[in-house]
Amino acid sequence: MEENKIKIAALQMASVLGDVNANHKKLVELLDNNLYGKAFDLLILPEVWTVGWECSKFRDSAEEISASKTINLLSEIARKYSAYILGGSFIEKENEKYYNTCPVISPDGSLIAKYRKNHLFSYYGCGEGDYVLPGENPVMVNIKGIKTGLTICYDIRFPEIYRAYRKAGADLIVNMAAWPLGRVNHWLALTRARAVENQVFFAALTQSGILADGSYNLGHSLIYDYNGEVLDEITSGEGLIFAEISTGKMYEFREKCTVLNDIHKNYEVRVC
Repeated sequence: MEENKIKIAALQMASVLGDVNANHKKLVELLDNNLYGKAFDLLILPEVWTVGWECSKFRDSAEEISASKTINLLSEIARKYSAYILGGSFIEKENEKYYNTCPVISPDGSLIAKYRKNHLFSYYGCGEGDYVLPGENPVMVNIKGIKTGLTICYDIRFPEIYRAYRKAGADLIVNMAAWPLGRVNHWLALTRARAVENQVFFAALTQSGILADGSYNLGHSLIYDYNGEVLDEITSGEGLIFAEISTGKMYEFREKCTVLNDIHKNYEVRVC
C-alpha cells in the first residue's frame, strides 16, 4: 500500500467566553506567535473555540455558513499558511436549526466538508442538547492521501463511531474537544484506547482556560501514533503541538497484528 505523509499542527487555546470577535483576534495572534518558520500541512483547532464552552451563549454566536465570519477567517489562514484546516467547531445556524459544526478548509481557502457533532453532552448541569441538534453521520476527509475521521468531544465515549472510521479506511482520527479538568483520567484513557484499538494515528485536542462556573477546561492535548505512543503533547496553557503522520510503518503493523479480522459479525449476549 502506498505510503503517505503529512505534518500536523494542533492549537490549544483558552477561549474568551461568549466573545467571538475576541477569539478570532486571539486565534490569529496565537498562530502568528507560534507558527513562524514551522512547516505543516494540516492545522487542527479545538471545539467551540469561537465562543468557549458556555452552552447558553451558543445560539447568540451562531453563524450561517454562507455569511460566516469564522469561515472567512479560517479561509484566510488556510491561504496564508497553504495548509488544510480542521476548524475545531463553531455554532452553525441553518433554517433556524443549530449545530456544533467542524468546517474543513482546503489550502486554497475553500470549504470542502463539514462535520456536525453526532453525540451531544447534556449531563452534570450542561445542556448542549437544549441548544443544538446532533449531526446524522460521521465524516471522513482525504488530506494529501491521509484518510482523516472527524469527531468532537463527547463522541470519544462511543467506540462505535471510531470503529466505523477504521472500517472505512481511516489513517488518522481527530477529536476536537472542550474537556473538563475534573475528568482527566477519562480523557487520557479514552483517547489512547481509540488509537490502539483501531490502529490509527489519533489527535486529541482540547481547550484550556476557565469556565463560567469557575471550573477549568483540561488543557491536555496529545497526538498518538497507532500503537498508543505519544508523539507530542501540551499539558497546560496555550500553544501548539506537532507531529508527522507517516502511514508506512502503520500499514506494516496492521499486517502483523490483524485484530480487526477477528471481529465477530454478531455479539448476541446469552443471559443465563
